[in-house]
Amino acid sequence: MFNAMASPWAIPPPPGTQGQYGYQQSVPAYHPVQVRQTFNQQPLSYAPMTTQQAPQAPQPAAEAPSQRKKIEWPQPVRNYVQRSFDPSNLIADIPRPEMEARLKQTISAATDSNSLHTIDWDNLPLPQVMIQQERAQNALLWRQESVDLHLAGSGSVNSARDMTSRKRKSQDVGRDEDSSSTPPWRTTNNRNGFEDRVTFQATNERLDRRQQPSSPDDSPQRNISKFQKNLEKRQRRFDGGYKSSYQASASPEPTSGPVVGTCQNLEKKYFRLTSAPIPSQVRPEPILRQTLELLKKKWKKEGNYSYICDQFKSMRQDLTVQRIKNEFTVTVYEIHARIALEKGDLGEYNQCQTQLRALYAQNLGGNPVEFKAYRILYFIHTCNRTALNDVMADLTPAEKEEKAIKHALDVRSSLALGNYHRFFRLYLDTPNMGAYLMDMFIVRERLAALSNICKAYKPDVKLRFITEELGFESDGDAAQFIFDHNGQDLLVEQSDELRLLTGKAGSIFDSAKKDAFSTVDIKGQI
Repeated sequence: MFNAMASPWAIPPPPGTQGQYGYQQSVPAYHPVQVRQTFNQQPLSYAPMTTQQAPQAPQPAAEAPSQRKKIEWPQPVRNYVQRSFDPSNLIADIPRPEMEARLKQTISAATDSNSLHTIDWDNLPLPQVMIQQERAQNALLWRQESVDLHLAGSGSVNSARDMTSRKRKSQDVGRDEDSSSTPPWRTTNNRNGFEDRVTFQATNERLDRRQQPSSPDDSPQRNISKFQKNLEKRQRRFDGGYKSSYQASASPEPTSGPVVGTCQNLEKKYFRLTSAPIPSQVRPEPILRQTLELLKKKWKKEGNYSYICDQFKSMRQDLTVQRIKNEFTVTVYEIHARIALEKGDLGEYNQCQTQLRALYAQNLGGNPVEFKAYRILYFIHTCNRTALNDVMADLTPAEKEEKAIKHALDVRSSLALGNYHRFFRLYLDTPNMGAYLMDMFIVRERLAALSNICKAYKPDVKLRFITEELGFESDGDAAQFIFDHNGQDLLVEQSDELRLLTGKAGSIFDSAKKDAFSTVDIKGQI
């Protein structure tokens, strides 16, 4: 017969049964049959046995001593398993298979290390509690990276205009604007911005402001909406829930302050943290400064974006867990954002831009003018008019006179007025690395302009006119653009020059324009 206590991880019978658990046993509706003694009893697995499992095939009794070694499970281990499956200790949001897998892992590790008799099983957290602690710790790490990072810096890379191209490379963009007089950004105005929905700090500021009663007679509870109550509940889960569960962890006790790294390796792969960071695996600030110089040289020489992106994410993680707040941190985020822009990686750029916005709000240096101009161009690309209006409302008169921001505002104005001639002149003279952002929506704007040209100029126009008006670098690029949008039959040669038959092309480019403006992909993750 199956002996439930033969293995420490066997599941106790449900309430209402008898046996070794002290419950009342009901009378079975069958007669027990003696099991044949010639079959060898198979050891139990860690997973609980169910009624659907098929019996194991019998093995000869003579081979059993050489194949299996019987393990004597201490009584504290058995009690630990019983507590794990006690209904009062189960946690609703933790699946039973995940809990059983953690239980199996814990007992296996103790068996392999011969520590079954040395571990304090009575005080060891249950497997479901271990899983809950890991989840809370992961949530804290996410919050710490997106909210608690109040870093400063004033980084610079050599500023030099590339004379062979209208675009700047990431290694050429530096601190060419005087941003020391720029006041910090106001975070309370961006009520509907994308970053406000991500940045928990800005959300808390709006929550605190809205919860203030308008008069002494007003009740605060009366002014709290359902959305605000959900935010309060989420904050309590991050604050109180994590602290209470983490203190009961069986892992080594965390220090009260931030981690102080001791790793001396200049290069380290990025990996997502699933437990408390280990100081020996975290690089201190002097090592990180050497790493940044090494990465800048490698990026300029090799241009391996996959490697560079992984290394920069690892640096950002080391800065976050150590809570380093100085000039160096802003430099790391700014350089990573520029490299991501150059490669068209909007996913990493968004992460850097969101953190930079919080850093600039602390008035800790860096290049806020440059990246505020990038934000305006980014919202133009995503057609996010609400966030764009919020950014414009935050601008001060001094910021509006800055070259990069003035250019971005002119781009917005030209598109709002439908002045495609001015828009493409601005596109050909974009400061810093804004041209990489404009490249992301230049195709749809060219289609819109070409659709208007076909309505205004009939029956045909010179291809050279299209090249100059739409900001193409050559007639070949303009012709290729027309071919790519099913305009192969619209170019004809007359008097030794190519002309576009605008009278026949109106419907083609009008349809392509509608398709281009129908959806905007803002993920951009490489």
